[in-house]
Amino acid sequence: MSSESDFNAPVRRKPVPEKKIRVLVVDDHPPMRIGLVALIKSQPGMDVIAEASDGEEAIEVYDDVLPDIVLMDLRMPGMGGVEAILAIRKKHPDARVIVVSTYDMDEDIHRAMQSGAKSYLLKDMPIEEIASTIQGVYEGDTPLPRSVQERLMERAQRQQLTERERDVLEALIKGRSNKEIASSLCIAEDTVKSHLKTLFTKLHVRDRTGAAIEAIRHGIIHLK
Repeated sequence: MSSESDFNAPVRRKPVPEKKIRVLVVDDHPPMRIGLVALIKSQPGMDVIAEASDGEEAIEVYDDVLPDIVLMDLRMPGMGGVEAILAIRKKHPDARVIVVSTYDMDEDIHRAMQSGAKSYLLKDMPIEEIASTIQGVYEGDTPLPRSVQERLMERAQRQQLTERERDVLEALIKGRSNKEIASSLCIAEDTVKSHLKTLFTKLHVRDRTGAAIEAIRHGIIHLK
């Protein structure tokens, strides 16, 4: 027969497991991806539920697992990070993607944020900062590291190039002459010279070499 004290004894309940943030990691370099996966899994309240090695695979995997957060590399063979973000968000407008890249060029950051990324991190940032950013984005914030904010401010202060000026700049970086640029773009040589003059002014350089250096430094044009 049970005593009164038995009925008054506290009922011990099993702790309810904490819901973990489900993360998809996308990176074309296996060692980097493995390291990032290990770091995320080491954080309490987070788990890596899937991996992908390029943009196209990322889209397929996203559809299959519907993660809470995507950590997306930016430059990958085939479909890159920006294109993958646009494709994912077209089907899933609420997708929360954080770019994690080696590159801190202001144009790369701008393109990523314009595509719908919620934040932009560098791969050499401390795991504490990466984890706090994941948590922040999961909770609905858009935290950006100070260094990334500064890069975006630097871009905002620079005169932006037109699409045609970018075409000329890309051809210049490939070593094409004015005549070759004119032929490939179906424009007059004098028009090429005019574009170059404007390019030099906008990039604050004096010659073709300076323009090429600035374009690569800012990530305006990527070397293949």
